[in-house]
Amino acid sequence: MLQQTQVERVVPKYDYFVASWPDIGDFAQAPLEKILNAWSGLGFPRRAVNLHRTARLVVTEYGSVIPKDLKTLLTLPGVGPYTARAVLCFAYEIDIGVVDTNVGRILARWFGSRFTNKTAQSTADSLVPLGQTWEWNQGLFDLGALICKKHDPKCSQCPVFEWCSWQGVGLDPSIGSAGVSSSQKPFSGSDRQARGKLLRALSDGPVSCAKAKCVMGIAPETIRADKLVAALIADGLIYLALNGQELRLGNSFD
Repeated sequence: MLQQTQVERVVPKYDYFVASWPDIGDFAQAPLEKILNAWSGLGFPRRAVNLHRTARLVVTEYGSVIPKDLKTLLTLPGVGPYTARAVLCFAYEIDIGVVDTNVGRILARWFGSRFTNKTAQSTADSLVPLGQTWEWNQGLFDLGALICKKHDPKCSQCPVFEWCSWQGVGLDPSIGSAGVSSSQKPFSGSDRQARGKLLRALSDGPVSCAKAKCVMGIAPETIRADKLVAALIADGLIYLALNGQELRLGNSFD
């Protein structure tokens, strides 16, 4: 939930999810439509679909226990290198580096060079103190969020200032380095906005195919609207009802 979403938006949603589905079996059995309704407002709803798919796979294939090895975690829907390592670190306390955008920025500035994905990960792994993976990675997250910020970093307050190669002087080596996010395109008028409008409307009930482009706010752009609807169906977020005339939230398998 926290990926690309602010903490203040996540907390109430997280509390609701935990209260509604206290264990992975409850979550796996829930209809996708209910999951997507609960997710509404967090953005990037494909994450909810993948979370639901992963829950069902873990229940059926792994006895309702999240795998604790990197290779297996990476086979689960929507689980990439960052998420897999975060699970190993924070759930199982296995010594491993977790490279999010904050950590990627810290590493590039600290060592004064741009990293590839491979070198950023290997460097992060090498820095983890034995038996302190939870504290270390959480500390780096906080350091990047509060001190070594993307804009106006507080270098004078940084606990590693003495060893930092950059120290806030000259070209920022984190720009273009692995793991460091780039600026997103404007949300207003984007496909993300149009998709979000349709998903919010569908949370209240079916929407006729003919009205979908109007709901998305792109009525004059029929081809674009058709492509967005097709993409939402392909992503498993919505489906075409049996009558072939309306769209519904979730999938037709629940």
